Amino acid sequence: MTKGQSSGKKASNRSPNSPTAVPPKGPPKGPPKGPPKGPPKGMSKERYERLVAESKAPYKGLRKFIYASFGASGAIGGFVFLTKILAGRDLPESLPNLALQIGVVALMVFLFRWEDRNQAKP
Repeated sequence: MTKGQSSGKKASNRSPNSPTAVPPKGPPKGPPKGPPKGPPKGMSKERYERLVAESKAPYKGLRKFIYASFGASGAIGGFVFLTKILAGRDLPESLPNLALQIGVVALMVFLFRWEDRNQAKP
């Protein structure tokens, strides 16, 4: 090549730190922002902890209430069918119904305890 000819590549006079340089694309660098370590201004620590616990296990109180309600319903039904069996009335119908009611109560007790066990694990 001679002096006046170019190789086809343009030489750039811009430095990477110049104001016209294009910033790199992609996620911003640095540590990801997580939840704050403490309560925001104006909120008590107890309320903040309760809200954090609720966000980790939503509707826990409602689920426990439903388990207790269904368990009580099964216990009442079991009592009714047990008295029918003791009275000797409708034995072929009452035995399966009593077994079902006992199963409902056992399931609700299991779910209620499981809910408490999950609460103990941080």
